[in-house]
Amino acid sequence: MEKKTANAAKRFCMMLAGTLFIGVCVAAYRLSEFGADAYSCMNLGISGFLRMSFGNWQLIMNSAILLAMFFLVRGCIRAGTFVNLVAVGYLADFLCWLVRDILQIPMTFPLRLLALALGSLFAGIGVAFYMTADMGLAPYDSVAVMIQNAAKQRISFQNARILGDITVVAVGVVFCLISGGELRLIVGIGTICNALLNGPLIQFFRTHLAEPLLREG
Repeated sequence: MEKKTANAAKRFCMMLAGTLFIGVCVAAYRLSEFGADAYSCMNLGISGFLRMSFGNWQLIMNSAILLAMFFLVRGCIRAGTFVNLVAVGYLADFLCWLVRDILQIPMTFPLRLLALALGSLFAGIGVAFYMTADMGLAPYDSVAVMIQNAAKQRISFQNARILGDITVVAVGVVFCLISGGELRLIVGIGTICNALLNGPLIQFFRTHLAEPLLREG
């Protein structure tokens, strides 16, 4: 019983750490100004169009997806779903505000490159922790599962994820262009890095960091 409780506590801490890393990842991509991950691209485009904070809009979008999850993939909803739903957007907003407005760190080209590298790295670590904790899917991660179910499993999870990512990037670009925003801030090399590196980095950190940590003790 004690071992089971300790394992549950470790999973919960790993889920929180994963959410923290994902929040830092989104902030780092935004600070790099080289483009963000696919889902952030959409939310940055729409929030800019609505003149709303990224965190507030992402909460609204996540809540809408959560409603769809409730009806379509209810089994994917667990504690981690709600933590991710609320925390990531606001954490990214806070970190960007801290760097830009409070510390007023000038984002020189080398610092932008560092932010891009950190964003890619933390994306892999964060999702690896989150997946290993197995405490529910983040709202956007469930979209690929819903696409698979709608296609009656005739499409792989990877292809469903690619389809979802392409769709949300297109939506983000359209809203950014309509609002007259700077397209380079939401889609660019950072978006490409996230698409190409996320899968391998997640697998690496899951195999060599997250799963060994969960097995310890």
